[in-house]
Amino acid sequence: MNIVIVDSSRVVLKIVAGLLEPRGHSVHCFTDSAEALTFLTERPEIRVLITSLQVRPLSGLELCWSARLLADERRPLYVITMSSARNERTLAEALDSGADDFIDKPPCAEELHARLRAAERLTTLQDHLIRLAETDPLSGLLNRRAFFAEANQSADRAGNHGRLSMILADIDHFKRINDEHGHDIGDRAIQAVAKLIAEEGRAGRLGGEEFALALADTGLEAAEAVARRLCLKARDLRIRGNRGPVRLTCSFGVSTWTEGDSVEALVKRADIALYEAKTGGRDRVVSAATDLILARAG
Repeated sequence: MNIVIVDSSRVVLKIVAGLLEPRGHSVHCFTDSAEALTFLTERPEIRVLITSLQVRPLSGLELCWSARLLADERRPLYVITMSSARNERTLAEALDSGADDFIDKPPCAEELHARLRAAERLTTLQDHLIRLAETDPLSGLLNRRAFFAEANQSADRAGNHGRLSMILADIDHFKRINDEHGHDIGDRAIQAVAKLIAEEGRAGRLGGEEFALALADTGLEAAEAVARRLCLKARDLRIRGNRGPVRLTCSFGVSTWTEGDSVEALVKRADIALYEAKTGGRDRVVSAATDLILARAG
């Protein structure tokens, strides 16, 4: 597991790291609690924080509380506090501040490894539950809520002057596929298109036969190229059916970030562009950069 240890003493850090690293754990040591919090914020793969209560500039209790805020419903993080002063008040304060567990300092090797095994069981379970909560069961893509959450994170990282583009895709004549070939073939069509889109980045199924793809650090021209590539690949799909292969096409709408934008507005413009692609003949890519699309978005 990836573990962060925070203590004011380099000797204690060396002792604890020496107990963990031979077991294959990746250990990151800090004497500065603020630096440790920054590291935790930037490294979502960290699964365990072990911190003394006597650290600076943030106290151990403040660090626990800040770490717990990081460990929202989308990030497993197990927090262990350690202190040489083990008493009911200290333990209660640590648990109330967001700690999951408490150990003596310096820790006993056997007890420390047992605590980490418990941490691994819990974070693995949390990770599994998060995937279930965020994943569309049919397509395997992000569900609508999770997709918008990730897109908003990408927008926050990009800022007003960054680059972020959105592609919406829709399977053409999907109702006809269901009516003529059955819903099981329709499900296979959704899965096949989802697999194509997932090859280009983190994608979501917004509902029915509609998909979304957020492309960070990508301008409009590059996003259009991705959409055109997906359009061509969709034409080549062959879905196994009871009466032979079933062919399909997809339509695509593309939009890109502008200063002062929001993810909702970005999706709305892509959705209007997608509507233009559908009403304009399907099996094509339309960008929201044209005056017509921008006018309709308003």
